[in-house]
Amino acid sequence: MSDWLDRLSEGQKHEVKRQMAIYKQGVQDIIPLEELENKVAESTLSGRPLKIKLGLDPSAPDVHLGHTVVLKKLRQFQENGHIIQLIIGDFTGKIGDPTGKSTARKQLTDEEVKKNAETYFNQFGKVLDMEKTELHFNSRWLSNLHFADVVNLAGKITVARLLERDDFDERIALGKPISLHEFLYPLMQGYDSVVLESDVELGGTDQHYNILMGRHFQEKFGKEKQVAIFMPLLEGLDGIEKMSKSKKNYIGIDESPLEMYGKTMSLPDGLMNKYFQLVTDLLPERLKVIEDQLASGELHPRDGKMLLGKTIVRMYHGEEAAELAEQHFVTVFQQGVMPDDIPAVAWGGEMETSVVDLLVDLNLLGSKSEARRMIENRGVKINDSKVEDVQLQLRITEGMVVQVGKRKFAKLQIQKDL
Repeated sequence: MSDWLDRLSEGQKHEVKRQMAIYKQGVQDIIPLEELENKVAESTLSGRPLKIKLGLDPSAPDVHLGHTVVLKKLRQFQENGHIIQLIIGDFTGKIGDPTGKSTARKQLTDEEVKKNAETYFNQFGKVLDMEKTELHFNSRWLSNLHFADVVNLAGKITVARLLERDDFDERIALGKPISLHEFLYPLMQGYDSVVLESDVELGGTDQHYNILMGRHFQEKFGKEKQVAIFMPLLEGLDGIEKMSKSKKNYIGIDESPLEMYGKTMSLPDGLMNKYFQLVTDLLPERLKVIEDQLASGELHPRDGKMLLGKTIVRMYHGEEAAELAEQHFVTVFQQGVMPDDIPAVAWGGEMETSVVDLLVDLNLLGSKSEARRMIENRGVKINDSKVEDVQLQLRITEGMVVQVGKRKFAKLQIQKDL
């Protein structure tokens, strides 16, 4: 590998140092770091932008803040003039990434893949400049491979290397089956990097195995190896599990300003600095001040979360929406005033019902057991009065206001027979 750093002027060396400081911020690991610096130096000297890859199997189309950890890093490369390569796995998505799975994943149909990909395009535009982003569907090259090509590709990796994957190792130990097509997934993802000649690939730490496959296959095909950048996984609002829609611990970037702000206020105090670092656009100097103020007690955790919530809403909905969301929180939750914009819900059920059934029928809670727990924890109000009896029977009245927790409200409108 040529040492491009030695060929740079002092001004160019300063530019490489500036970019590297940005790219290293908030990452979990860069493999290998010196290769990334050399690639940035080569790009600075030659004027050739680097190709930065992110592979996506469109199986979960609702983008949340956990996804933006990687997108934010891509945006940093994009702002420095580098090319972003988004690979939509319309071919690999039909197989499904086995990462973290104890069983084979459900294979997606063409219609599901297309629909999910469109959602990604629309929502990623809130972080990336999509006009300056390359969009690739890997079916363009993978569907054209002949069986002999697949055999040749498989011949460039050993079975022992494939079995290094923790997911497979665990399933073998538990006697759970592994289908042959699952072994082909990392081969195809690695081949994407060969075709696109990617210089860098980004992903979460759970993609360690898949991303390093790109380096492996680029070397086997005689190409310059990509650098792997791994971003930390973002814990969800529960503070334990990785942010995920299925875990119901997420903040979606398409959610309303009030929902975004309210969810942020439920974040455990210990995660505030990580969220500030990974999901906001605040400058490093500002982040350091916030971290120091939280540590010293100068900034109260509640005020820190209010700043975090306002920043997140501002990034996706604008300054005015952020101001209104903060005012709403102060008015409703700090001052205890009933909000003016409670959603009206048509009620066509029985005029007398139990409070538990009412909460479930209004979809304010998912089950009767959840409803009972919420009542026992004094988290339910009817017309601003706390419900303390799980056996309470109610007579439904026009305009009755039902509140669950701090953020869920419903105002009943009785449906009259025509």
